[in-house]
Amino acid sequence: MTTFTTSDNVEIYYKDWGKGRPVLFSHGWPLSSDMWDEQMIALANAGYRVIAFDRRGFGRSEQPWQGYDYDRFADDVGELIAHLDLTDVTLVGFSMGGGDISRYVARHGTSRVHSLVLLGSVTPIFIWTEDHPMGPDKAFFDAFRASLQADRAQVLIDFAPVFFGKNHGQKVSDGALAQFLQLGLMAALQAEIVSATAFSETDFRPDMAKITVPTLVIHGDDDQVVPFEATGKLAAEMLPDATLKVYPGAPHGFTVTHQAELTADLLEFLKV
Repeated sequence: MTTFTTSDNVEIYYKDWGKGRPVLFSHGWPLSSDMWDEQMIALANAGYRVIAFDRRGFGRSEQPWQGYDYDRFADDVGELIAHLDLTDVTLVGFSMGGGDISRYVARHGTSRVHSLVLLGSVTPIFIWTEDHPMGPDKAFFDAFRASLQADRAQVLIDFAPVFFGKNHGQKVSDGALAQFLQLGLMAALQAEIVSATAFSETDFRPDMAKITVPTLVIHGDDDQVVPFEATGKLAAEMLPDATLKVYPGAPHGFTVTHQAELTADLLEFLKV
């Protein structure tokens, strides 16, 4: 396997395909870099170098007990970029991965960054707060973490139809549902529980103010996991150079259900 070791001695797996201007992908919860294979193949065939990594605690990366906060996630991204000496890179983040790349820019700047893509992202803030009276409240996430600890496999099985919108009529193959479970069970349970706190409670609004590069924001308007009105809509409004695309009827997992449309939009944006 291709790996690098972070400054806090955690081994991170990554895949690096193709040649050309680089595009780096950060995956969502509870998945791994494998969620990106279809997009990566399409972009590599179109002349881009595509890189995707397994976040610490997920996929084939090492499973430390701690380090599941966005400052550390962002530094992992930064250390991978430095390890590969990437420049003029487009960063693509799905769901909690949108937080990785936003915090990376906030902590490390844009000297190596060409543009950003936020897909169904938890930015700028996910959880209900007094100054953000939208999205799920803390009690929901407390119950979710407790359920994970009690019976993770069943939680993932129950979550997949909501993630992909199958309960709202989206056509999703049995294989896609099976892969969701497989990838979710590869992760460390500790990583899934603690990172659920990170992606739900981290306030990325200060990070948004530091993102000045062109940013494509894509969200489904039937996202039952990360509601568009509470996240993607606000992120696009906060960013000075944002392009917003809303996929009508699309669920959270539109990387699967709207794969062809997403690939076309990524390729068009990469021309900018």
